[in-house]
Amino acid sequence: MPQSDGTSLRAAAADTASGTGRFLWGAAASARLSQLAAGSVFAGRLGELYGRRILLATRAQLSAALALIELDGIARLIVLCPAGVRPEHYAPMLARAECDAIVTDGDPAVFAAAGDRSLVSCGSEIAPAVIASSAPQQTEIVLLTSGTTGVPKLVVHDLPRLTGAIKRGATGGPAIVWATFYDIRRYGGLQIFLRALLGGTSLVLSRGDEPAEAHLARLAAHGATHITGTPTHWRRVLMSKSAGLISPLYVRLSGEIADQAILDNLRDCYPGAAIAHAYASTEAGVGFVVEDGLEGFPAGMIGGRVGEVEMKVEDGSLRIRSDRTGVRYLGEDASSLMDDDGFVDTGDIVERRGERYHFVGRKGGIINVGGQKVHPEEVEAIINRSPDVQISLVTSKRNPITGAVVVAEIVLRDPAAADADRRAAIKGAILRACRDNLAAYKVPAIIRFVPSLEILTSGKLARPPS
Repeated sequence: MPQSDGTSLRAAAADTASGTGRFLWGAAASARLSQLAAGSVFAGRLGELYGRRILLATRAQLSAALALIELDGIARLIVLCPAGVRPEHYAPMLARAECDAIVTDGDPAVFAAAGDRSLVSCGSEIAPAVIASSAPQQTEIVLLTSGTTGVPKLVVHDLPRLTGAIKRGATGGPAIVWATFYDIRRYGGLQIFLRALLGGTSLVLSRGDEPAEAHLARLAAHGATHITGTPTHWRRVLMSKSAGLISPLYVRLSGEIADQAILDNLRDCYPGAAIAHAYASTEAGVGFVVEDGLEGFPAGMIGGRVGEVEMKVEDGSLRIRSDRTGVRYLGEDASSLMDDDGFVDTGDIVERRGERYHFVGRKGGIINVGGQKVHPEEVEAIINRSPDVQISLVTSKRNPITGAVVVAEIVLRDPAAADADRRAAIKGAILRACRDNLAAYKVPAIIRFVPSLEILTSGKLARPPS
């Protein structure tokens, strides 16, 4: 099915060319997509939303997915709210997006202060309905940025931009079952939702509060073959006693730096799977996919065009220009998102080593040690190579002499390794690896073994604000 030819998401969902057995499987309910040909989740109120600017704020991802399918081509604009949005942020987002309607499957009282806006309920059950025809309009889809404690920025996309990296027939048909650890209301998850929908396959949805063992059991029960998530998501999978329940054919990582340790560990755990890592962001869109099993990406990608994407490096920061980037930040002009030449500054710092570029960290996440710059992710990549380490987080601590020192918090692969001598040996090996591979000022001054690390609803490690 073409992705950018004006076909609505409802038409793609209702298309039976791939059979009627296509599902969206949520943690608590499921939906057969073909029912949308003559069904709705809006209980007869869909017509009220034509031409409206809508805040879509649901508790369940399944409700959001079905509402988005129905609203495409109907609504003028949809703000997709993922899990974890703070209630006090609704009012400024409603104002910035000039929303005149709210769609929710939750308690309407949450939006009591929303003012004179229509409030329409949706659900996860598709009820028979007469689907009135109307002149379709292009719907702007607005996604929230992540990684900020304040009101998120709102990035405007449209369906052609969001589906620019999805090639015709790329999913391979209904034998494939997609799954994602992402929330589909964030960029990475939305990409997989659209890939499944437009590719004629089913999709297993995640739920933020679902234990890893239960989620993996659902993936196995539904026969998930193609699974995506952040490196942090995948480290949680590898830590789980249920990791062996799934036998994926395709494993994909994005959203954080995919270091060699996580790529190798996934290859060992799932030898029958193709392992890939992708670069994408809410603002820059999908940049590229690397499928050679190595961290970083080939240097030849920089300075030319890879498919429809152009990339360059300025001041160490990766910049991307393509038809997949966002249009603008809502309420701001395009210049706030991209430069005069149309390049988006991703803020991700890369470093060339031989014939390959490696990601070393975020522009705003640098630790200053005596005037020297330390990217936490660069140190973590070395620590994570240890066979005893499951995941690590590098931060800083104030120091009266150098201004700051590097601190590493580490979750061990074997939490039962409580013997003091064993932990001392692990710590010594980690320090030797850091000294062998990093400048002295980058070596952790403090190493702490911790039982767990905080993970955001986006699936990324929670890092202290810069």
